[in-house]
Amino acid sequence: MVEAHLVDPKANFSSFSHLLDARILRSLADMGFARPTLVQAKAIPLALESRDILARARTGSGKTAAYCIPVFQKILSAKSALDVDDPSRQATRALILVPTRELSEQVSAYLRQLCKYCEDIVIANIASTTSSHLQKNLLAERPDIVVATPSRALSSLQSKTLIVSSLDSLVIDEADLILSYGHDDDIRQIFSGPYLPKVYQSFLMSATMTEDVELLKGLTLRSPAILKLEANEDEAALLSQYAVKCSEVDKFLLTYVILKLKLVKGKCLIFVNDVDRSYRLKLFLEQFSIKSCVLNSELPLNSRYHTVQEFNKGVYDYIIATDESGTQGAEDDSDSDSEEEEEENDDDEFTTTQRDPEASSSSKATNSNEGDSRKRKRTEKSTESTQQSKSKKKARKGNNDKEYGVTRGIDFVDVACVLNFDLPTSSRSYTHRVGRTARAGRTGMALSFVVPKEQWGKNKIVGCLPSAKNDEGVFDKIEKEQGARGSKIKEYNFDMKQVEAFRYRMEDALRSVTRSAIKEARIKELKTEILNSDKLKAHFEDNPFDLEYLRHDKPLHPTRIQPHMRHVPKYLLPRTAAAAAASNGTSAEEGDGGDKSVGFVPFKKNFQRGRGRGRGRGGSFGARGGKKKSDPLKKFSR
Repeated sequence: MVEAHLVDPKANFSSFSHLLDARILRSLADMGFARPTLVQAKAIPLALESRDILARARTGSGKTAAYCIPVFQKILSAKSALDVDDPSRQATRALILVPTRELSEQVSAYLRQLCKYCEDIVIANIASTTSSHLQKNLLAERPDIVVATPSRALSSLQSKTLIVSSLDSLVIDEADLILSYGHDDDIRQIFSGPYLPKVYQSFLMSATMTEDVELLKGLTLRSPAILKLEANEDEAALLSQYAVKCSEVDKFLLTYVILKLKLVKGKCLIFVNDVDRSYRLKLFLEQFSIKSCVLNSELPLNSRYHTVQEFNKGVYDYIIATDESGTQGAEDDSDSDSEEEEEENDDDEFTTTQRDPEASSSSKATNSNEGDSRKRKRTEKSTESTQQSKSKKKARKGNNDKEYGVTRGIDFVDVACVLNFDLPTSSRSYTHRVGRTARAGRTGMALSFVVPKEQWGKNKIVGCLPSAKNDEGVFDKIEKEQGARGSKIKEYNFDMKQVEAFRYRMEDALRSVTRSAIKEARIKELKTEILNSDKLKAHFEDNPFDLEYLRHDKPLHPTRIQPHMRHVPKYLLPRTAAAAAASNGTSAEEGDGGDKSVGFVPFKKNFQRGRGRGRGRGGSFGARGGKKKSDPLKKFSR
């Protein structure tokens, strides 16, 4: 749902009955849209006049419908003007370019809802298809609307599977992000190549006006109608921003306290900068029976889309998302530096094993020649090993999905809090992250953990994240930018004396989350993905032993979950939390299960299985019974 103040109260979709097809209006009514938003009310009439559109409006203002509705109407009008037998009737007339695959799924889902009553409209989302064979089959039908990322669109245009000679509309959604996701060269080749027709209508939709948008404006638009939906001054008051300066270990401590004591009520979106850290945090929270789900670039697209849907439905309250968009440059620099250091270290190792030239001259010529040949072989082997290690590193990096993005475009519903567990490397990325909350007129909160420079690298197990080294410098930029927008980042004050009481539990849980546990958790998730994959069903039918090997593989034990960690004892609870628990009629020991308080429970069961248990009248443990033993001689005499 869009925000109330973004809806135009004077207009409704029925007022567009002279412009829009009745089937479109019927679909909009089924979707629950009675009134257009401000950007829709301005963009739709202008777009239907074949004007190029540059729309700047914040996330959640209805930009998707602002371009989908006129594009859809133009296709219906073009098809109705041609005969059913005309071969040119079925052609690709709209190309929608989006930065991420997740956004392509959302846009294509919205288009399918819109064409509910138009059976002859074909929509193809080639961004979500992985195999080129399936992609060719989709494009062979000449779909009316194609949704793609720029890289997929360019590869299809170059292979001539996507033909856009009849193109009427070209849309670039989230224009301020599409170049920053590494699509710069793809966009330039699409517009400079011989693929697009000379005349077509362009839509440029963006939340901010950046240099990238200005560049795209010069490439695509011709005398556009510029629509600027300015942000309301009250919107800044809806978002409360806080920051905490703490060490790497204290991040886990504060996250445990915040989530376990329900200091943040509602859904929470937690951002980290590394895939390993997302699993480490997930396994850490599992120690305290805090359920969460992981969203990162290693997961397949369908799994990521399913995770977002489950979060929106309320199956999970906490989602740990890996945001790698803002750290790519920093990671590349750090990797190149580390590689150079490794090379220098390797060179040092090789030179130290060789003798000095003076010493070699004093030795015999035969021994020196043999030594040189051995050294050459050793150096050749070592250089080969370093090259192999570098290629393995590159291969590991290449496995991640380059078209993955979570900070913008994805529709997270009712997010109460954004927790920057790892601070982003740019103020722009911070703005995109916190934009996931305080939407649709609701209030929201953003909390960021900032690692001081003197605290960085002290804990080698959970610390040493390269991006965290410059947290203070990045945070200064974020404060300046947010201050220019009229919002202030406050310091989130914890009573550290009360928080310190939870430290031993945090350290106990953190010790359980080892590197091998993280590795096994990732393997377990990969295994479930393989077993649940629809594409591998045919393979498993042909190769049943492969399926048996997977199912009967050794059981993985990612974490050592301790049952007593699930509950928070009363003596650890702060006074406010204890009072809240008492007012709700629950105790801290009940935890999530809601069991009644049973008093003191010892760690070991105290009773023993004695010989006389249950024999006597008294029923006491270890008693020998109530009756006396009868004399057999007396019984015999009777």
